[in-house]
Amino acid sequence: MIRMSVLYPSGDDSTFDHDYYKNNHVPLACSTWNVAGEIDKGISGPNVAAVHFFFESMEQMQSALGAPGTAEIMADVANYTNITPVMQISEVV
Repeated sequence: MIRMSVLYPSGDDSTFDHDYYKNNHVPLACSTWNVAGEIDKGISGPNVAAVHFFFESMEQMQSALGAPGTAEIMADVANYTNITPVMQISEVV
């Protein structure tokens, strides 16, 4: 299994709308890519938020990221944050 984590580092002038993220952005990504997602709301540590998407394989993830709706997902980021996200791809062991 492959986990794609998208992390949003904290910063002095950063903004993040957790409600929009939970109710709009992550559901859009999950439905577009047909995957489950798990949201973290940062309490302590270097990130204000994160989401983890789970794929059966690298091929499934690459196919999902190449889907036509991915451009809409990327464009939606500006609706909830001014943070440049950091991505981590991991194999769940």
